[in-house]
Amino acid sequence: MSGVDHLHELLGLPAVDFQHETGGAARPAADAVAWRISVDPFDSDREELTWEQEFTSFLDAVDPAGVEALIIGQWGETYEETSAYPIGLVVAAADRLTSLRAVFVGDLVMEEAEISWIQQSDVTALLTAFPDLEGLGVRGSSELVFPPVKHGSLRALTIESGGLPVDVVRGVLDSELPALEVLDLWLGVSAYDGDVGLPDLAPLLAGTRFPQLHHLGLRNSEIENEIAAAVASAPVVARLRTLDLSCGTLGDEGAAALLEGQPLTHLTTLDLHHHFLTEPMEHRITAALEPHGVRVDLSERCEPWGDQGAAGRYTTVAE
Repeated sequence: MSGVDHLHELLGLPAVDFQHETGGAARPAADAVAWRISVDPFDSDREELTWEQEFTSFLDAVDPAGVEALIIGQWGETYEETSAYPIGLVVAAADRLTSLRAVFVGDLVMEEAEISWIQQSDVTALLTAFPDLEGLGVRGSSELVFPPVKHGSLRALTIESGGLPVDVVRGVLDSELPALEVLDLWLGVSAYDGDVGLPDLAPLLAGTRFPQLHHLGLRNSEIENEIAAAVASAPVVARLRTLDLSCGTLGDEGAAALLEGQPLTHLTTLDLHHHFLTEPMEHRITAALEPHGVRVDLSERCEPWGDQGAAGRYTTVAE
């Protein structure tokens, strides 16, 4: 899961690990930070500590009514126990977490669990329990369930995966999310159950979903060139401010399709980092867009594995 770090912030608030003992130091105010709750099942000094115990201590130590952002980190052996365990505890505390506006589920890095090992669950339980939730993030897609849901407040949805199942994407796109402004999907690779195809993205690209959407990320995909070609003529692009096609297998063919399609000069940012473009194509993109004020991220030019050419391209995250 290289390329994935612990969250540094959520809802614009700095991420802070909740700790039982503060060494006498004052804790931040409940609404000043994004609180990360996690346990390490392999910590010999605290191996008996459960996520439920840690969460209970958190609710007792920090004014839960002031908490605005919550990060669910490692909840045990996350490749065996699904996120239904911590999500259920958070949902049960909904009457105390009355100001909660953002939740991220599964903030783990490679040393804790590969992204494909993180066992998720039906994360829409959080949307049902918190009608004022504005941000929902998920890392890992094994056992992930996202049935169509109605939610009037959600403004940002991120799903990070090494392989996103098509049923999850269909559930997202069939949801009624009138306030959604930011959608970031890491589509991944077929070897890890990433079976989303262009027809599955058609309702999104047609612009018939999510009327407030202004940021679209279709990232970390092994079909990034095909996505770029589809985006080049997609109606949704006209109302975007930022477009993110990073972390995938994008090459010159996909970049050329973007340049030959509809104008992109209205964007504020085009993120293509981690790509397989040649230097001449990089120059073409910057020459076409940067004079119009578009910030183009072309960092992390990659080389295919071995002598495999296009077949040797790879995403940032898979397993």
